[in-house]
Amino acid sequence: MPVDTLPLSADAPAAGAIDTQRLRQAASSAVAALKLLGNEDRLLLLCQLSQSECCVGDLESLLGIRQPTLSQQLAVLRADGVVQTRRDGKKIFYRIADPAILEILAVLYRLYCPEEQTS
Repeated sequence: MPVDTLPLSADAPAAGAIDTQRLRQAASSAVAALKLLGNEDRLLLLCQLSQSECCVGDLESLLGIRQPTLSQQLAVLRADGVVQTRRDGKKIFYRIADPAILEILAVLYRLYCPEEQTS
């Protein structure tokens, strides 16, 4: 969140002072999200899932992540409530459940995955 839009404290000592308690809580949430994204496999998984829901087999072939690693990382994302699942027969499909993660991924994509320029 840009500094100019951070919520101000009701009892702030100076005009424009930041409510440090609310800022600390927000920082804690941001750190948790960044830790999740700090693993290359999880980041790749989330980038793929930001495009559409996928089953494990599709994720494995699209990303080249071996099944044991894939299952482990999906379990971490599921435990943190970042992804949700739905079952269709024998297949389990994953999708991103946290809109904040989608916003972070969009910024990361814009910064680190610029579209190729054609001459």
